[in-house]
Amino acid sequence: MNVLVLNGPNLGRLGSREPDVYGTASHADLVAYCTQAAESLGLSVEVRQTDSEAELIGWLHEAADAGAAVVLNPAAFTHYSYALRDACAMVPGPLIEVHLTNPASREDFRHTSVVSAVANGVISGFGVFSYILALQAVAALAPNEG
Repeated sequence: MNVLVLNGPNLGRLGSREPDVYGTASHADLVAYCTQAAESLGLSVEVRQTDSEAELIGWLHEAADAGAAVVLNPAAFTHYSYALRDACAMVPGPLIEVHLTNPASREDFRHTSVVSAVANGVISGFGVFSYILALQAVAALAPNEG
């Protein structure tokens, strides 16, 4: 199964952006962790990052058209992008929403996700391990092939 791991704004700055909040792993580290985990699960993965809402929506359309699974960290778009939410609703699944931190334990504005209602599940608060757990969920939810 093909999986797109899509990361929203500021996640390209992992490792240098507020390491006390987001950890010290870089985006390159995240790519390596996801690639290794996907390989061990028999998944094909491509990890992407953008600061552009339009580009992220385009990638979700691509996943929908290809029938690819999605692991999505919408970052700040989580809280207000109805356009992103609507694009997520087009993905036939699985679609797992991930966050490095636990949004419920942070500022009030982070408590609401407009994406969660159209995701198969949400994994948050485990740092980069959130992505590994999401890939495991994708593998478990994927239809049996053959």
